[in-house]
Amino acid sequence: MKHKPILIVAFAMFLITSISAQTVKPNIILFIADDVSWDDLGCYGNRDVKTPNIDKLASQGIRFDNFFLTASSCSPSRNSIITGRYPHNTGACELHTEPPLEMVSFPEILRQNGYYTAQSGKFHMGKYAMRGFDETSEGKEIGDGGEELWLETIKNRPKEKPFFFWFAALDAHRPWGINPFSGIHDSTQITPPDYLVNGQKTRTDLSHYYDEIARFDNYIGLIAEELKRQNELENTLILIMADNGRPFPHSKTRVNDRGMKTPFIAFWPDGIGTERRVCNGLVSAIDIAPAILELAGTKIPESIQGVSFAKLLKNPENSFRSYVFAEHNWHDYEAHERMVRTNEFLFILNSRPQFTNLGPADAVGSPSFADLTELKNEGKLSKEQAEIFIEPRPTEELYFNVNDKNQFKNLAFQEKYKEKQNELKLILLEWMNETGDNIPGKLTADWYEKTPGYIKTTEFGIRGEMPGKAKSATKNNNKGKF
Repeated sequence: MKHKPILIVAFAMFLITSISAQTVKPNIILFIADDVSWDDLGCYGNRDVKTPNIDKLASQGIRFDNFFLTASSCSPSRNSIITGRYPHNTGACELHTEPPLEMVSFPEILRQNGYYTAQSGKFHMGKYAMRGFDETSEGKEIGDGGEELWLETIKNRPKEKPFFFWFAALDAHRPWGINPFSGIHDSTQITPPDYLVNGQKTRTDLSHYYDEIARFDNYIGLIAEELKRQNELENTLILIMADNGRPFPHSKTRVNDRGMKTPFIAFWPDGIGTERRVCNGLVSAIDIAPAILELAGTKIPESIQGVSFAKLLKNPENSFRSYVFAEHNWHDYEAHERMVRTNEFLFILNSRPQFTNLGPADAVGSPSFADLTELKNEGKLSKEQAEIFIEPRPTEELYFNVNDKNQFKNLAFQEKYKEKQNELKLILLEWMNETGDNIPGKLTADWYEKTPGYIKTTEFGIRGEMPGKAKSATKNNNKGKF
């Protein structure tokens, strides 16, 4: 009997330790690069770019190979990520527009549930999102990247709370200024993708772009070192992604993989271990918000249209979604495209086929575009390179991803694929209907001429009808097919 008090104390200590372990909330950092494609990181097979810090985290975490954005356009994509809603359901699916103040972001929910939340770098979302952060600090200008504020933010945080940081770089958005990493990528050693010209202007353009990515990578390494110094690295979930495709013709603003597929790395020693793993399951950017809320032990509101992918962090080999959906609306130029993707196929519905898709105005003004234009004038473009100049464009596009990873061969309207085309079109139209999307008669028109130099049109500054507004899409919480 004399041993009973010892046993009771030991059992009580065990319970306290177990409960404490279960209630320790993870710290979370979401790093978002600006205008970086999924295949412009070393861990995704790019042999030209230098990203050692991201590659190291990927080697000790999970690399997602089929993670998709909902828009290949900065502010619509970021608003979608932070709300867990499709762009037309945020009320701000066009570039440089803001959701209504009643919109709720996941950092706001974290803040209400005991997290210290801070944002540093590019914001680009609106006043509603500011509510979600105890502290906000934006980069002063595009050229500096904005990352220097990250270290200050992490050092000055209150130490008694779990934290969530939204660290969004301005890198690698154009224009590109001088930075400490300028010149580390040799243009003569760079091989452009097939849809760009293998010319000196393009290679130099890519080298400067990679220099900007290297700065982004460097600061991620510095943050990891600081977390280690603070003994917080093991219990910090680090997520690394981008908001849309590279700022080159054929990528940014496109609804194919070059625009919508994002790199996505998850690193979290305490939560997922340090074994290198790969997840091939389809995941959407709207799934980030519910996943973070689940991991933080908070309730997921009905307004979130995404589904938590937290289970993939434990078992990344499992399948997840059957479909991901995305959209392209006005970004400098008039547009209305919708996309549904499965593991095998990509289907695109274009409601403005009369227009070319040269890319956004910054891409049209790029040296890479100049190389393409020069060869076009000489009649020397390949079919893949000339694709951006097609006018009118196809109303529907279908690609078989298994045999056509670059999505060069449009199979739409071929008899062999007619059934698959109709099936995916029906699924896409059902998603549009269920989530309150529509095709307004008067969309926002081109604000710039489709020539270099940001030459304004007579429509500059005039907004048309926002897709989804007529159907009150901001009040619609339907998820659509999963």
